[in-house]
Amino acid sequence: MRISRIATTIGSYLHHNSRLIFHQYLLTFSLNKDGKYIMITKGIMSTFITTIFFAILFLQIQCSTPQKKSMTKEEMIKRGAYLVNFGGCNECHSPKVYTEMGPVADTTKLLSGHRYGLNIPKVDTFAIGPGKWYLSNSDLTAWVGPWGVSFAANLTPDAATGIGAWTEEIFIKAMRNGLHLGAGRPILPPMPFIGLAGLKDEDLKSVFAYLQSIKPVSNKVPEPIPLHEVAERYGK
Repeated sequence: MRISRIATTIGSYLHHNSRLIFHQYLLTFSLNKDGKYIMITKGIMSTFITTIFFAILFLQIQCSTPQKKSMTKEEMIKRGAYLVNFGGCNECHSPKVYTEMGPVADTTKLLSGHRYGLNIPKVDTFAIGPGKWYLSNSDLTAWVGPWGVSFAANLTPDAATGIGAWTEEIFIKAMRNGLHLGAGRPILPPMPFIGLAGLKDEDLKSVFAYLQSIKPVSNKVPEPIPLHEVAERYGK
């Protein structure tokens, strides 16, 4: 950086010649009647040289301060993928296929949320509530508890049914305050938004960049069902 080289050159000169400069242009000292030193400046030149000295000193400090390198788009997507996989987002937000190891994420529909039209099994409403059971369907994309029934959202960049129309700002607000679209209804369990709210902006931006980079899947996820409707719609 050119200004850094200029500042360093001038700063080095001032550093090595500071005694001469201060002696000739800036300051003299003498004793007053009380035997104390007083500083006497020598005219306009002293003010000018003093200003230049501290300006160069400021530039040297600014230019020598390490600047944090911003991530490229590719680096953000890579970090976002790491955070999403480490955070287990596919466990709830991806439909499942069944293997010898049990249910695993369907790689053709990653993060597309609760499948549209998937039947919800009957619920024993006496088994849910504080201190009782929280229940899930076989895909782990629908959850029943004291809040009612919640469905895992479509996180793919599909504009109509996913988060393709969301902005980075909306996404960060939603993760920070636990509200849909950043200002709507509460984001319901088991979404761990309290933990996500603790992520740095840089990490949330990386997660959003990754989600916007994956394959869009058209899948309209149902709206949550309030608790007072669960027995009527799904009760045994």
